[in-house]
Amino acid sequence: MKRKWRRIAALTAAAILLSAARSAGGVVYWGQRGEEVIRVQQKLSQYGYYTGSVDGHFGQKTYDAVVRFQKKNGLKADGVVGNATAAALGLSLGGGESVEAAATENESYLLARLVHGEARGEPYTGKVAVAAVVLNRVRSASFPNTISGVIFQAGAFDCVYDGQLWLTPDSESIRAANDALAGWDPTSGCLYYYNPSTATSAWIWTREVRLNIGAHAFAV
Repeated sequence: MKRKWRRIAALTAAAILLSAARSAGGVVYWGQRGEEVIRVQQKLSQYGYYTGSVDGHFGQKTYDAVVRFQKKNGLKADGVVGNATAAALGLSLGGGESVEAAATENESYLLARLVHGEARGEPYTGKVAVAAVVLNRVRSASFPNTISGVIFQAGAFDCVYDGQLWLTPDSESIRAANDALAGWDPTSGCLYYYNPSTATSAWIWTREVRLNIGAHAFAV
């Protein structure tokens, strides 16, 4: 009997969640089928969270992948792809276009978040340099070809792992991101940066350092 009531409670909770999702609009959730589910699955697959078939059906595997992505990126782990999760994936729900194609302002703001999370307290040029590294990766064939894809690539940036990406960026971080987007690259093409005082990866020490700005070494 207890098992029966637990199952009823779980089904009721799921029904409430789906009802809320439907009423909110612009969300992707369990049971849906279609193009937006395919786009979500493609992004999750690109970032290494989803290994199932990209079939446009939001089932258990897609749900589990969404929850893993949400937990990894400091989002509410409810398995529902709402606006915050969609933005983190680099998607704009409802319009059919990616964030980078339809809402570049959101991509710019995400870049500013990265700068704030990674380079708070650094000289202004160092903040621009951090943003420039992200953009250099976007241009490189060795990395994802979008700002969001680079930022959310597994293991790429500490601020994604520890949640500092979601802090509100200050005006200087926003300006630094915009300056990098406008073409200023203090690193002249560097693809990596690290703090020599705190870096623990043996691999990063094998990269050729081109310059130092503040506490960061910038390398290729």
